[in-house]
This record gives sequence, C-alpha cells and structure tokens, in this order.
Amino acid sequence: MKKIMLRRKEVMGHLPKEVRASAITKLGSVYVNRQPLKGVEGEEAKKIMMGILDVSPDHVDWPKHEKLFWQNLIIKIPFEGLELEVGVDKNGKPYNIDHYLKYRFALKHPYVADNKDKMMGKQQFYFVDADRDTKVKNKEIQIRKDADKEFIKASSDEKKMDWMLRILSKTNPARLTREQKENSLYDLKDENPKKFFKLATDKDLELKAEIESMIESSVLRKIGNQVIYIDEVLGETLEDTIVYLKNKKNSGTLTVLRAKLKEAVL
Repeated sequence: MKKIMLRRKEVMGHLPKEVRASAITKLGSVYVNRQPLKGVEGEEAKKIMMGILDVSPDHVDWPKHEKLFWQNLIIKIPFEGLELEVGVDKNGKPYNIDHYLKYRFALKHPYVADNKDKMMGKQQFYFVDADRDTKVKNKEIQIRKDADKEFIKASSDEKKMDWMLRILSKTNPARLTREQKENSLYDLKDENPKKFFKLATDKDLELKAEIESMIESSVLRKIGNQVIYIDEVLGETLEDTIVYLKNKKNSGTLTVLRAKLKEAVL
C-alpha cells in the first residue's frame, strides 16, 4: 500500500486562521481538446472503472458514462490535506479505486504541482509523498557522498585538480596556488556535486582539459560548438572532437597539437 497527501496552497489573507482552516477548496474538471480531463483512459480505464460506471465497458454508452464521470468529478481538499491510498496490488488493481482515480486525475490536472517546491503559475495544489521525498533526499545525499570521495582523490593529485578546474571554471589553474585550487574545487563540488562527480570519473578528463587549454592558447579555435584547427573542423562538438582525436588514424594530428600547446605555454 502507498499513501500520499494532496494539499492546497494556503491562502494568506485578512481572515482569521480558524476561518481559513475550515474552508474547503475543490479541484474540479477541466477540458483538454474539448474533452474533460481523464485520469485514466483506454483499456486501463475499462479495467479499473468496470463496476464504477453504470454500464459495462462493452456497452455502447460506455464512452458517454465515462465522459460524465470525469466531467462531474470534484475533489474536496480540506485545510489539512486529503490523504489518498494510491497503491496497487501485484495484478495492478488499486487497493482503493476511488482514491486511485482521484489521484490519477489530480496527477494530470494543470492546477496540481508534483510537490510544493514546483508550484508555479495558476497551480494551487500539490502532492506530498513522504516516501518519494525520502528517496529523493537520500539520492541527493548519495550523490554528495560520491562527490566528496572524488574530491578527496582529486585534491591529492594536483594535475587532476588542474584538469577539473580548467573545465569546470574555465580558468587557468597555473595562476592559482595549490590551496586556491583546492578551495575553488571544493566550492565547485558543493555547487553542483552531480556535475563534479561525472567529470571526476570521466575517462576522457585529461583530453578534455587539453582541448580547453588548446582553445585558450589559440592552438584551436572554437566557433559556436565547433572545434577548429586552422581551417579543419575537428568536431561539431567537444564530444565529436574527443572521438576524432582518440582515433588512431588521427594520432599525428594530436601529436602536433600537443607540441603546439607546449610551445604556446612556454
């Protein structure tokens, strides 16, 4: 079983809290392409709503009754929120059909946000899913933990710090002391741990940093996303350029570029 809460945005106003708390707000039907919004449709609707409507799915009037159901559906949401049982058994059958249909309807409704933080525009309602929120938060924690582990590894290797700083901050690490590099890298890790971790574990990290250095030193040019050597486009994107330079057939070009970069930074 799985329960979630459908809550409404609290309206701040001149009325006493007791009055606002006792108010009931309703979530009603809206039309999409001249048809009432449906929480479930097609075969899924026939399977779940069989027995809910006054006719069977194979009856000629099934579409009419189905339309009226969604057209007349009103969900009353009290101040403290509406708890809905939205779980299904191993066969996909809802434990509480009424709650499940309301949930699926609200899930598609333009006035309902996925959670409070994502509310925008005309949205006046949002879901509170404690189980999902717990999993989302834990996932974020795991990403930060992984990023912390990679930071510890990188901070003991100054070359790797240089590579990562060049890509993440677009700055020349040669101008920084080791302490400044470590501080900057730490801030970048905290700012976007997912991006940091992805780059720290990228097998092409060194080559990416080399390309950035070549662009900064004018050994290569970058126009838009294209990476160009003299008049030759090495790649339409950085990723394309990496594939090109890793190709053994182009090892001569890579050797020349590295030599030019060495000359440029002397």
